[in-house]
Amino acid sequence: QVQLVESGGGSVQPGGSLRLSCTASTSRLYEMGWYRQAPGKERELVAGLTRGASSNYGYSVKGRFTISREDAKNTVFLQMNDLKPEDTAVYYCTANLATYWGQGIQVTVSS
Repeated sequence: QVQLVESGGGSVQPGGSLRLSCTASTSRLYEMGWYRQAPGKERELVAGLTRGASSNYGYSVKGRFTISREDAKNTVFLQMNDLKPEDTAVYYCTANLATYWGQGIQVTVSS
């Protein structure tokens, strides 16, 4: 069973930045990414990144969020800049096209 452990969430003011990290228990993952779920809304894709460095982003975060990975440490990162109140959600680390899910971590953007 693959385990994904997220870190780096918290509270920030609008316009601020946060960096999420997710470490996997295995190196045999061809894709890692992030989803989020805001209160009362469905889960949505935030970003995904393959070992071949092919990335994709959700429309609402393009140009503000950047996904990267450090394969030697089985870790994927999500750099979130210019955060907005509508980015408030629980963020989930995923792997292999959402086959595996982390427990989720809260991100709150509020003044």
